Amino acid sequence: MDLAMLREEYDLARHYTQSLYAELSDAEVQWRPTPTSSSIAWHLGHQAAVTHLVLRNLISAEPSLNPSFDALFDAANPQENRGALPSLAEIITYRDAVAERTHAHLAAVLEGDRPAAHDAAQQVARIMAPIVVSLINHEYQHDCWVREMRALLSRDTPDTVFSSRVRQIDGYWGLPFTR
Repeated sequence: MDLAMLREEYDLARHYTQSLYAELSDAEVQWRPTPTSSSIAWHLGHQAAVTHLVLRNLISAEPSLNPSFDALFDAANPQENRGALPSLAEIITYRDAVAERTHAHLAAVLEGDRPAAHDAAQQVARIMAPIVVSLINHEYQHDCWVREMRALLSRDTPDTVFSSRVRQIDGYWGLPFTR
């Protein structure tokens, strides 16, 4: 799997996620059936926070886009503390900023703009591929839980993703990793 194809897969996964919240109200996205569950809003923020954390720490050592979101959307944050979340618009702005940074990181590797010798740049691309697959699969993993929340809201649960490469494994969508 090359990074150009994985960039497309990342966008398809995000597009599927967007289809899961696009017509929902802010109240529906923020709703939690119990204090020990996570809302759709939390899952949306968490998907972006993990992507940003992994890429900024493993690839570029850049500063956080939003330190308060790092803590709020961390899976180590107990579910009881996941109730007072930013608005859907703020979370979407954050998701879009993370996606923009993700594209910039992938473009830098694809275009050889990393400050490294050619051989090292190829090594970075090889290292990044399984990381990006993992981030895509993490997006789909949380989409499964978003679908469950939609069902609790009596909303339809779209079960068709936009990628022909993705497969369902143990109830989760996932992009199989192949070299």
